[in-house]
Formats: sequence, structure tokens, C-alpha cells
Amino acid sequence: MMKSEGITLTNTTLVIMAAGMGSRFGGIKQLEPVGPSGEIIMDYSIYDAIDAGFNKVVFIIRKDLEKDFKEIIGNRIEKMIKVEYVSQELEALPEGFVKPADRTKPWGTGQAVLCCKEIVKEPFAVINADDYYGKEAYKIVNRFLNDDSYKSNEFCMAGFILGNTLSENGAVTRGVCSANEDGKLVDIVETSGIVPEGDHAAAKDSKGNEIKIDLNSIVSMNMWGFKPELFGALESGFTAFLSGIGNDKLTKEYLLPTVVGDLVKEHKVDVNVLQTSDRWFGVTYREDKDTVVKSFKALIDQGEYPSRLFA
Repeated sequence: MMKSEGITLTNTTLVIMAAGMGSRFGGIKQLEPVGPSGEIIMDYSIYDAIDAGFNKVVFIIRKDLEKDFKEIIGNRIEKMIKVEYVSQELEALPEGFVKPADRTKPWGTGQAVLCCKEIVKEPFAVINADDYYGKEAYKIVNRFLNDDSYKSNEFCMAGFILGNTLSENGAVTRGVCSANEDGKLVDIVETSGIVPEGDHAAAKDSKGNEIKIDLNSIVSMNMWGFKPELFGALESGFTAFLSGIGNDKLTKEYLLPTVVGDLVKEHKVDVNVLQTSDRWFGVTYREDKDTVVKSFKALIDQGEYPSRLFA
């Protein structure tokens, strides 16, 4: 047990999904330096997570990136917090299934988190490696995971204000959320082509029709708080996914937001939407990097971070 901000904390883990290549970015964007001393976005995420009370980090990576990860971030971070690595492999399938010979695309974020089943036995948060979420999000998620009224089927997500998550350099895809009066997630609608347009955002619905979205809408940025009981649902869901994949066996993905959304609709879990006013930023396009570098410099100038992390 440990204490943070006067709250007694249990063990909580930060799971970082870092196995994907940045196709639109044009490289391994998770390892791009953005801080004044060569820090990458994950440095700031882990710094904020430690400050919020998390005491273990699990990197989900591709096996061929393990050496780079240890050299660029892991060897430094392990001096501050326990670090473990999980490899997301195309061959990691349930009994009775074999990887399609021509499949090169990862199976998706649902399978990525499922790969952590054997080493994550405590409440945990999940984030993307290339997203900066702000300090508040880690605190509210960790506070939820440490609530005394522990319920195995009660999860949470950090809900960001859409206007705080847009890119100046191109369209983005966001999970637009709706919640009930108790703050429980009702639905997530993956919405693509979102760009700011005056006092609203323009986007496209699932059929490709143009729509308008309120900039104050709450969206998911793939920052979740889970209990270990999630793994059972991920495991059975992945088997069902593979059984029904049909002709999409080379490209279809088992996605974490879809899994959670289905569990909500089936009334198997409750997901608390924890709203944060922090501004998200990340490297979706190569042109975003300059904005991210300037954003971190501004935060350092404001005293939010030291000029050198984990020296």
C-alpha cells in the first residue's frame, strides 16, 4: 500500500499500448523526441502516472522493438517505477485458431490488452503511447481504481472535451460518447473525418454522410480504468471475433472501444465517464510534432514539468 494526496492506494498499473506503427506519421512515432532533453510523450505520461499513484508500468510492444524501447525509455523509467514488457504477436491466438498466412496487420487494441492477462492482476489503466492526456486524467482514473466500494464489473474512462482533442493538421477519428444522468456510459460512436469548423466540428457518420458535432461533446481518447475481470470478457470476445471474422481475416481488428461498448449494451459492465478539462495532444500527423514540442515547452515554462525528466 502507498499514499498519494492523502488517499490510501492499492497497487495500480499503467498499461501503455505501443505496438503500432505510425502509418500516417511515417515512422515509429511513439519513440520521437518531443521534450527539451530528448523526452518522448511516454516520459510525460509515466511521470504523471507516478505522481497520481500508479506503481507499475507495462509496455505492450512488438518484439522487434524491445531493444529500442529499453534503450530509449525503459532503462531510465525502471529506476523510478516497476517496468514489464508484453509482446503483441499475430500468432497469439486462442486454441484452435491459426494466423492467416497473409495477415500482417495487428489484431487490434482488444488483443493487445489481452496479452497482459498473465502479468496484470491488479486494477489498471490503459492508454495510447503517442497521446498526452494531461495530469488530471491520471488522478481521476487512479482515484476511481482505488475506490473502497470495489466492484469487479465497474470500469471507467477519461472523457475529454472534443474541442480539446482536435488536430490543426488534418481530420481525426474520435469515439463520441453519450452518458446517462448518473454519468454512466451509454454508447460510443466511432466518428471519422472530424475537423474544427467555426463554432462546431464537421465530421462523417458511419455511412459517410457529413454531420456537425458540438465542440463540447465528450469523447474517448482510449484512456480507460479497468479491473482484472476484464480479461475474461476479452478472452471470450476474441474467440467470438475470430470465429465470425469471415472474409475480413486480413484486416479486421478486435478493438477495445468496441468490446467495452458491447459489454455496456449487454448490461454486463458499468463504465463511469470521468470528465477532464485537460487538453489532449498527440502526434497523429508528422506536422503535429512541432505543435507537441511547443506545447511541452509551454508546460515546462509554466512549471508543470522540470526541463529534464528521469535524468
